Amino acid sequence: MGAVSSRLPVFPWDKLEPYKATAAAHPGGIVDLSVGTPVDPVPEVVQKALTAASDSPGYPTVWGTPELRDAIAGWCERRLGARGMTHQGVLPVVGSKELVAWLPTQLGLGPDAKVAYPRLAYPTYEVGARLARAEYVAYDDPTELDPAGLKLLWLNSPSNPTGRVLTKDELTRTVAWAREHGVLLFSDECYLELGWEAEPVSVLHPDVCGGSHEGIVAVHSLSKRSNLAGYRSAFLAGDPAVLGELLQIRKHGGMMTPAPVQAATIAALGDDTHVTEQRARYAARRTALREALLGHGFRIEHSEASLYLWATRDESCWSTVAHLADRGILVAPGDFYGPAGDRFVRVAFTATDERVAEAVRRLAP
Repeated sequence: MGAVSSRLPVFPWDKLEPYKATAAAHPGGIVDLSVGTPVDPVPEVVQKALTAASDSPGYPTVWGTPELRDAIAGWCERRLGARGMTHQGVLPVVGSKELVAWLPTQLGLGPDAKVAYPRLAYPTYEVGARLARAEYVAYDDPTELDPAGLKLLWLNSPSNPTGRVLTKDELTRTVAWAREHGVLLFSDECYLELGWEAEPVSVLHPDVCGGSHEGIVAVHSLSKRSNLAGYRSAFLAGDPAVLGELLQIRKHGGMMTPAPVQAATIAALGDDTHVTEQRARYAARRTALREALLGHGFRIEHSEASLYLWATRDESCWSTVAHLADRGILVAPGDFYGPAGDRFVRVAFTATDERVAEAVRRLAP
């Protein structure tokens, strides 16, 4: 076991513990804006679906029920503008982090393969490559990568941590480049329904992919848009050949979404009202925190989508973390997401209204 864990970096969140202790000692308690975990209730329609399906003694299937596949395919067509979605073009997964971490291994990649991801990125892209013993490469522009040996290209729009949204033209150019060079493209779109100053577009949109899903797969999660992080509900949509191979592998691995969660996912994808309501909550928290940070001397870059503000005081990210911890506010240091983030912090607006208001008060001049 040690041989496998030795391939991995130090778990980044462990480094934050001393600052968490400082923030927790604040007289008014900690305001934790470090992790983008939902704090609002699971929508009632979803809870009812989960309860109704709770008597599920048999094994679920890896591919999910036909009703779940219908719900995913229908949502992709309705929300992403995808065309021609079939059951062969969708695959439920047990939360998106599991998929990201194990995808290179499930694709059979190894030391002779390269995995590429954005310069500032969710750390699990690198972890997935390390687990498979593949080479990993960070990029600024994916179309400037050396395609030799490149087997898997990750896009992430809207970005975690920066909130940057790739334009339709950028996505189209990257899809064309990947196809030209025979590179499999996976697009992490888990924050797609949380655009604030831009309207995120999926790689499955026909204006981007030309109506064909060959060589491309989109990754979506219900953790953010439906407060289902605790349910571990996510799915893939795209190239049926790629998803068919993954389905066979995942069958052998027993990677099954629990039957009650499948039923809850159907309910969540079929209801847009709770998404609109949750967006409104996040929009208000975002506005309050953004104004407070700007008033406190921060500069905010990108952040046009997602659940985070990418903020800097033009100093070491750890100095900023310490500065805010002294005020009882915990944020994530930017270097968790790559060396290029070493002067930024990621500020999540997933705390309750009361805690966000408290952070705003503490940031006041």
